[in-house]
This record gives sequence, C-alpha cells and structure tokens, in this order.
Amino acid sequence: MRDDNGLERLSTWLRDQMPAATDLRIENADRVTFGYSAEISVLTLAWRAGCAEHRREVVLRLSPRSPGLLEPYDMERQFTILRGLENSAVRSPAVLWLEPSGSVLGRPFYVMERVPGEVYEDRIPAELDASPETIRRMSEGIVEQIAAIHRVDLQRSGLVALGDGRTYLDDELGRWASELHRVRKDRLPALERLLDVLREQRPAPSETVTLVHGDVKPGNFAFADGEVTGVFDWELAALGDPLADLGYLELFWATPVFITGRPGALTFDEALAYYEKLTGLPVRHREWYKAFQTFKTCVILLVGAMLFDSGASDELRFAQMGLAIPHFTRAALHDLGVDEDLETGPVLAGRERYRQVRDRLAASSSA
Repeated sequence: MRDDNGLERLSTWLRDQMPAATDLRIENADRVTFGYSAEISVLTLAWRAGCAEHRREVVLRLSPRSPGLLEPYDMERQFTILRGLENSAVRSPAVLWLEPSGSVLGRPFYVMERVPGEVYEDRIPAELDASPETIRRMSEGIVEQIAAIHRVDLQRSGLVALGDGRTYLDDELGRWASELHRVRKDRLPALERLLDVLREQRPAPSETVTLVHGDVKPGNFAFADGEVTGVFDWELAALGDPLADLGYLELFWATPVFITGRPGALTFDEALAYYEKLTGLPVRHREWYKAFQTFKTCVILLVGAMLFDSGASDELRFAQMGLAIPHFTRAALHDLGVDEDLETGPVLAGRERYRQVRDRLAASSSA
C-alpha cells in the first residue's frame, strides 16, 4: 500500500477500532504479491497503552477491483466464515475488523491476524526438499486440516446460516457454466462437452453436508517446522459436498511445485485413506469429482485469460492462464470415458494484446 492518503484514512479507521490505543500508527505496509484474488498487505501497527509500547503485525485483505477472477467477492461472507472457525480445530487466521462499505479504501476489506509460517507455491527450498520426513508430515497436516474443515460443527459455529448445501454440486455446475458462457469468445467444444458429461454422470452426492473450502490446493496452507499454521483463501467456501474438496486436492496433489508433489509426501491414495480414517466419510466417484473440479479450474483460467484479452486486466499472469486448458480438459474427459478428439476453441489471450502490455510494462519499469 503506497497511497499516503489511503494510509491516513486507514490509520484513522484503525484508531476507531482500537479506542484504548494511544498514538496508533502504521509503521510498515508491505504488499504481498503472490495469489490471484484479493489484494493483501502486511501491516505493522504501533501504539502505546499506558507507558508501554506495543507492535503487532496484521494482514489486510482488500477486495480486488472489479471485474475480478472470482466474482462476486463477498468480504463480509469471508469474514463471517473465519469468525465462525475461531473455536474450531481449523487453523484459519483470526479476523479482527471488517470494513464492508468501501468508504475507507474504495473497496471493502477486513483485517486479520498474521499467521506465522511460510507458504510454498512455485518454489520448494532445497533444505526442505532434502527432508522427506518433514515433507511427509506437511502432507499429513494438509489432510488433517481438510478433515478438520469437514468436521466443523455447523450449528455451534453459526455457519449453518450459509445455506442448505444439499444442491451444492448442481449449484456449482450452474455457476461455472454461467461463467463459461459469459466470458467465452466463441464455442468451446471440449469444455462444453465436459460440462455435458459431468451433468450426465453426476453421482449422488455425499450424504453428509459439511463446510467446503473450495480451494484446497497445497499453496493455500502455511507451515512452520513441518506443521500447518494457517489455511487461507476462503472466497469459494460454502456448505456442500466434502468430496468436492478431495477432487480439487487430487487435481493438484502430485504437482511438483507443491510440497505434496515432492519425494516423501503421502501418495494421494495414502492421503485418502488417512482422510477416511480421520472423518469416517467414504470416498467415492474419484474420477467424477476430479473432473468436476477440473472444469471449475478451466473456467477460472478462461476468465483470467479473457480479462486480460478484453483489457480489463494487464496482469501478464492472467494472459498465460489459457495455456493449461487444453491439457486439463482432455485429461478430465478421459477420466470420464470420453476420448473424442474435440477442438478446444479460443481460450488464449491475443498475441498482439500480450506483446503490447509486455512492452508497455517493460518500458515503464525501465523509465
């Protein structure tokens, strides 16, 4: 956060949240650059209480500018979910304050505690790679936290207010089908066929409705000394079918950029067996749930590519998103027994648009 006026408005707002603090100020405000959704800043707050000086690091999660990758962004809903988890076994960050109106920073935000630990996405340090025992424990910890999410007492936590959850699979298919049709430039035969087959083959959902995280990739977990310290990115959380989280987890489990894809990690079969032991919930229809989450992922990738292509975003990361769609779609169709050679359709941002933005960004960074 580099906007001095914004920092002053935020400081004034924080003083209202901490009326007992004297001389409250923001000493540091560092933007976190990984991730694709909300804008995140780590703030160091300093104040006096009596004669004592205090400092505390917190995290501000600001709703992204619209249009975004995962619309709509309901910061109040995320805040409610995190508040409901505070007395559970889920290692989610405690939330402190919510500003839902957008009157302070132009968009809604909430402030939460800073969780210790590191997030491993895109790069695994050599010293961690050299400790397969630690990698194994970390992969176990991910499964334990997913099990904890699915064991949250919905009544006691108040999260039962999120909805019924029994139509989750149909609701999700409808949501991502709508997004597909909203952003596509032309027919997308392979993705549209995948949607049809998912609807044709949809199994009976799990008998148990739980809290579903919706984005349990290993890069959304923080670790310290081999233990999970935080579970992040709750934008897609809802009540629904817990097996949906396992389908998403399987999609990314063996990816080498995540710790679950490194030597020493649980195999995914071992992870599922451990999950069943922890929850007592049977895992069924693995291929369908994985393909279901592949479809969702492909639509999100398509949204990113089309945001860039349309000029709504200059994020070069978004421009690259469509590259993975053909592979993901073919694999999901194969898992569901469809081996037709279907055209992908236009899923990539235009090359000329990419060159223009790349060159403009390069010129501005060297100026």
